[in-house]
Amino acid sequence: MSEQGETGEAITILLVEDDAPTCWRLQDALVKAGYEVRSAGTLGEARSALSDGAPRVLLTDLRLPDGHGVELIRETRQRFPDTEIMVISALGDEESVISAITVGATGYLLKDAFPTDIATTVRDLVAGHSPISASIARFIVRRTQGAAPNSAEPPPGPALNTARLTPREIDILWGIAKGFSYAEIASHLGLSRQTVPGHIKNIYRKLEVHTRSEAVFEAVQQGLIKL
Repeated sequence: MSEQGETGEAITILLVEDDAPTCWRLQDALVKAGYEVRSAGTLGEARSALSDGAPRVLLTDLRLPDGHGVELIRETRQRFPDTEIMVISALGDEESVISAITVGATGYLLKDAFPTDIATTVRDLVAGHSPISASIARFIVRRTQGAAPNSAEPPPGPALNTARLTPREIDILWGIAKGFSYAEIASHLGLSRQTVPGHIKNIYRKLEVHTRSEAVFEAVQQGLIKL
């Protein structure tokens, strides 16, 4: 039985991983869970696979033999804005994480903290969540709060400025920041499931972003919300 998205069609995944044992393990788990999986071991193979059409999900490593995964994320986000993108990498430094999120990744997992159930993680990603390893989430929060890594007393955050977003959009942005799915946000706020994407589209336009992670990052940077 295939894993199906909201349209009833099978969820397709492009898995980009150059380490063969890791690729085989992930592909085996995803196929057994019912996903349709294509795999690529290089940036060039991934680009070739994308020429056949948009996957619903892109799972990619960052260090590839012939290039950097950030290039692939940027290209995929520009060509296929509806594709969910999650990084699976051993790179956990701030530059790698922020670069990947800025160009379009909606999730980021470190290989040393990899979940045992990758199928469930992909399902959460498609449902609107942003799976992020705990250590990465911690330094993203610290960075957006402007605190030095070893600072005992973090400096005060920016003053709140909600002039650009409506109160409802701020509420929805909070839901995004908390990792809720569209359905969960609608339920919490007493909205219909269909109205949430419209609000999120307006949020993206006003903040000039393209993904949930970018929206949360930009909102915190601008003082629209505090985590």
